[in-house]
Amino acid sequence: MFERRLYYHIDWALLIAVLALCALGVIMINSTTADPTRGTSRMYLTQLYAIVIGLGVMVVMLTLDYRTFTDKSHLIYFGLIALLLYVMFFGQVQMGARRWIPLKAFNLQPSEFAKVGVALVLAKFFGENRGSPSWTDLAIGGVLTAIPLGLIAKEPDLGTAVTLMPIFLAVAYLAGMRMRILGMLLLCTVLAAPIAWKFALKDYQKSRISTFLDPSQDARGAGYQQIQARITVGSGGLTGKGFKQGTQGQLRFLPVAHNDFIFSVLAEEQGFAGVLVALGLYLFVILRALEAARLAKDRLGAYLVLGVLASFTFQVVYNVTMSAGLAPVKGLTLPLMSYGGSSMIATLAGFGLVLNVRMRRFTN
Repeated sequence: MFERRLYYHIDWALLIAVLALCALGVIMINSTTADPTRGTSRMYLTQLYAIVIGLGVMVVMLTLDYRTFTDKSHLIYFGLIALLLYVMFFGQVQMGARRWIPLKAFNLQPSEFAKVGVALVLAKFFGENRGSPSWTDLAIGGVLTAIPLGLIAKEPDLGTAVTLMPIFLAVAYLAGMRMRILGMLLLCTVLAAPIAWKFALKDYQKSRISTFLDPSQDARGAGYQQIQARITVGSGGLTGKGFKQGTQGQLRFLPVAHNDFIFSVLAEEQGFAGVLVALGLYLFVILRALEAARLAKDRLGAYLVLGVLASFTFQVVYNVTMSAGLAPVKGLTLPLMSYGGSSMIATLAGFGLVLNVRMRRFTN
C-alpha cells in the first residue's frame, strides 16, 4: 500500500508536464469543435471528465506497488482478451468499425487499454527470466502480443493494433534480444510486405498508402485528409492565426480535427511557436520516463516503464508526422491531446505506472 514517505519521491515535474499536455489538448478541442452558428460544443467538457477519471485511475496505480499489478498481469491480460472478444461480437459499430462497448455514461474502447495490459504481461514474463531471451521466450512474448493485436486489427483498428509492436520490441531488446535477431525480424517484415499487401490489407488501407505517395491522384477522396493536413500546418506560420481564428479547423476543411489531426490545428492557430512548446513538452515527458526506467530498482520496473513508453512514443511520433502530411493517414490519436475518453484514461493509467516505478526506487 501507499506509504506517506513515498509522497516525497513522486516525479512532480513529469506529472506537471503530462497535465500541461492534457490542458493544451482541452484548449485545442474547445477551439476545434466550436461552431459559430451553434456556440461552443461540449466535447471539451467530456474530455475534462475523462481527465478527472484518468487522474483517479492514476492515483490507484500509484497507491499499490507496481509489482502487485505485474503479479496479477495474467488476470488483467485474460480480462482484456475477454473484452476484445466481446467487442468482436457485441460491440457498437461506428464509422464502419466495431470498437466500442456502450455503457450508460460513455463508450468504452478496450483496445486502448491493451497497451497497458500487454506492457504488464511482457514485463512480468521477461522480468522473470534470467539472461538473454531464447527463441522460445521471444516466440511466447510474440504470441502474447499477437493475440490482442490480431483481435484489435479485426475490429478493424490497425492503427491501435500496430502500437503493440513497439512494446514487444522495446521490452525484448532491453531483456537482451540481440541486434541480429531484431534485424532478422525487420527483414522478415520487409519480405512479408508484398504478401500483406495482397491478402491482409483492405482496399481502403491500400488506398491510404498509395495516396500518401501521391495525394493528388485522389484529391477529393483518400488523399483529401493528407492534403488538408499539409495546408493546415503550413498556414500557421511562425506565430499562428490565433485561438479559434484558424480557417482549416474552424471551417471543417480538415475532418476529425479534434481527434486524429489535433496537432495540425495547433500548428495553424498557434504557429511554429506553439508547435515547439508542444513538442518540447512531449520530449520532456519521454526523457523523464526514460530516466524512470534507468532509475528503476529492478528489471521488472525498467521493462514496465519502457513498454508503456514505447507505445506512447511511437504514437506521438506517428501522429505528428501524419499531421504534417509526412506519413500515411491512420486512425492514431495524439496521446494526452486528442479527443477520446478511453485513450486519455489508458494513457494516464500508463503514466501512473511510470510514476509508480520511479517513486518506489528506494523501497525494499
